[in-house]
Amino acid sequence: MPLPRFSEMPYSRPSIDETRDEYSELYRRWDSAETLGEQTEVIAQWNARRVGRETLQNLAMVRFQLDTSCSERRAEQVFFDAEDPTFKTLQLDFLKRVLGSAYRVGLEAHFGAHAFALWERFVASFDPCIADEKREEAARVTRYSELLASIEIPFQGRTENLSSIRGFYGHADRSIRLEAYQKADAAFAAHQEELDQLFEELVACRHTMAEKMGRSSFVSLGYEQLYRTDYDASDVDAFRQQVRELVVPLATKIRERRANELGLEDYGLHDELLRDKQGVPKPNGDHDWMLERASEMFSEMGEDFERFFRMMQEKELLDLKSRTGKAGGGFCVPLDRYDVPFIFANFNGTQDDVLVFTHECGHAFQTWSCRPQPVSDYHFPTYEAAEIHSMGLEMLTHPQMHRFFGDDADRFVMSHLEGAILFIPYGTLVDHFQHWVYENPGSGSEERAAAWKRLEAIYLPHRRYEDMPHFASGRFWQRQMHIYSNPFYYIDYCLALTCALQFWEQAERDRSETMKRYRALCVKGGSESFLNLVDEAGLKSPFKPAALKAACEAVAKAIGI
Repeated sequence: MPLPRFSEMPYSRPSIDETRDEYSELYRRWDSAETLGEQTEVIAQWNARRVGRETLQNLAMVRFQLDTSCSERRAEQVFFDAEDPTFKTLQLDFLKRVLGSAYRVGLEAHFGAHAFALWERFVASFDPCIADEKREEAARVTRYSELLASIEIPFQGRTENLSSIRGFYGHADRSIRLEAYQKADAAFAAHQEELDQLFEELVACRHTMAEKMGRSSFVSLGYEQLYRTDYDASDVDAFRQQVRELVVPLATKIRERRANELGLEDYGLHDELLRDKQGVPKPNGDHDWMLERASEMFSEMGEDFERFFRMMQEKELLDLKSRTGKAGGGFCVPLDRYDVPFIFANFNGTQDDVLVFTHECGHAFQTWSCRPQPVSDYHFPTYEAAEIHSMGLEMLTHPQMHRFFGDDADRFVMSHLEGAILFIPYGTLVDHFQHWVYENPGSGSEERAAAWKRLEAIYLPHRRYEDMPHFASGRFWQRQMHIYSNPFYYIDYCLALTCALQFWEQAERDRSETMKRYRALCVKGGSESFLNLVDEAGLKSPFKPAALKAACEAVAKAIGI
């Protein structure tokens, strides 16, 4: 059967009653299975049914994100928000049987031991008693996405959204970029009450889940829901300390040099994207021109990359233009029934377009590369491992950046390396803030804002807001989708970036061997734990001080600090 284009992929709302009947039959087959072979076959059947349903769920999600103003698409998103706990309950009953199998050793040999570790995390992190809270959580996350997508910002005689206004944040004219930030600040301020209330409800909802699951706080439950199998909150706390000791001082030096290059004594948030007076590097063409350059880039990188990207274009698996009603941000999601990924982004005419594009292509190439893996759990790894593929490809495409930036390619690469160091303190700040929030669930919105300001002073000591009262109040975090939608996810970018910088440094010495190891990592997908994948890729664990120290030293040398 030929692979359909995205617009041709059939969608129909799955029947809950039919799903229950399917699982009843799976339970019956499992309970009557008497051999390892029979149990192996039942798990394969369960995986196939799960792939079908999750593909429909992802199709519904993508189509809603493409147009949040469409009532029909919203209705399908709301359906899955409401019914996902029912599906999880059915999975729970099946996986409890699988984990208790008398043939577990043989099943692990067939499907891989890591699948069982992931299923154990699922069983530990979900129970029907939290089904109502899961529905409530999903509904509020959907509302957050809708709210941000609906914001319209009058600017320079035009109407921008939160994605397109970002195109002015790095403008060479300081007054223009200041106005852009101030207009965004005012837009968030206009919705402060609802944003505060949404987060208040999410925190209360998640804390209730933790209590019902017998946890003292949502922190441990949140880690289980992210399927973290080989590190815990104490490891992340130690990593945050490394960031404060090693990365923040280097980031501060970069900020000081940038301020000097710009000739500014009042360096502020609206100046942070600029490395020099020329402004942020921009691609030399529009959306269609960029896709042509991307085709050239992937063709040069190898037959596998070329075939992958040709498929993505031919099958309409890229939606990269910003438009009214489209949700913000960027992501890649697997459509496992068809063994393909979908890339969602919002181009705004700046270097962000290239960064987001190569980032999401890293996710997509990995998903496409590991198609033969035996269970869908392996098609998209846990987040910290997945972000190595995405951030790794950002770094490994540096030699191709002349295609997009021409004579500005070297300036872009230096900006990107500096940006990696500058991002880590911010990403770590987000994580530290979330730990504080869920360790203090009874705090109010003003206490949370105060906590953000305290932590911001530690991780971003240079930060200054000029006439941006909402952001300055300690609510800059409200623009960060992950804080609302994916608790404790954001540190994964920092862990992965520590690994991606190792790929970059190794590629400077031996590109062929490094690309070989990158490809091998993609093929493995999520078939092993994070730290095992890191080790097998020839990388140092980000939890070892030597990894972050070496990354800082390598970047400092490259950028001349």
